[in-house]
Amino acid sequence: MSGDGTAGGLPETAAEHSGPPEQDPGTDAQRVVAGRAREGMFGVTGSGDTSGYGGLRVPAYVPPAAERPFGGWFDEVADGLFDGMGRRGIPSDAVLRITVDRGEITFYVDRRHLVGICRTFRDEPDLRFEFCSSLSGVDYGPDVPQRLHSVCHLTSMTYRRRVRVEVAVDAEDPRIPSVVDVYPTADFQEREAWDMYGIVYDDHPALTRILMPDDWEGHPQRKDYPLGGIPVEYKGAEVPPPDQRRSYT
Repeated sequence: MSGDGTAGGLPETAAEHSGPPEQDPGTDAQRVVAGRAREGMFGVTGSGDTSGYGGLRVPAYVPPAAERPFGGWFDEVADGLFDGMGRRGIPSDAVLRITVDRGEITFYVDRRHLVGICRTFRDEPDLRFEFCSSLSGVDYGPDVPQRLHSVCHLTSMTYRRRVRVEVAVDAEDPRIPSVVDVYPTADFQEREAWDMYGIVYDDHPALTRILMPDDWEGHPQRKDYPLGGIPVEYKGAEVPPPDQRRSYT
């Protein structure tokens, strides 16, 4: 603490936000939910098992909130992020959870501050995540709260580092701010996430379908989208759609 009442030479407002929030596992679990139990290979019910994986049971897995030290350069990135957020007036609790799993660090953030946090990742000298290498959607299914996730993979070409920034929303309110203004490469990728998952990216310059026809109804990669299929003829034999095949037992 310096003599003028600031920490580390930062203005008092920035000092208030210069560190990550204390993570309450109970509260956090209610705010950010991911993972679901899975039965069978494709989650198909009410039809024959033609895959041989009908007996597969995979429990839900949710990476726990990480605790300091995160390890390696993860702590440097977290410190740089929270310092930069403080300088920009973004509250530290805009980061809902930090997880470290399989050698990767993920920042779950409040959608209201997504653009500001992405700009912080891009512009802070100690971060320099200049490139959004991927943006994709995820649907964990109708039984999971906040089932829709939008996942940004950010790359620092300066420091050769990668982080993941993730936002979770409910299917009833699937709106997330577009990051195209910060990362222009997210343009077509946000369109694909809208097309496949129905995530609405507010302020996107042209949020239209990119894979399906413009008049297509629904979003094909949602877990509750009908499996569908068409009959396929092969050497005189007809293979029916997956949801109409008989069970091989």
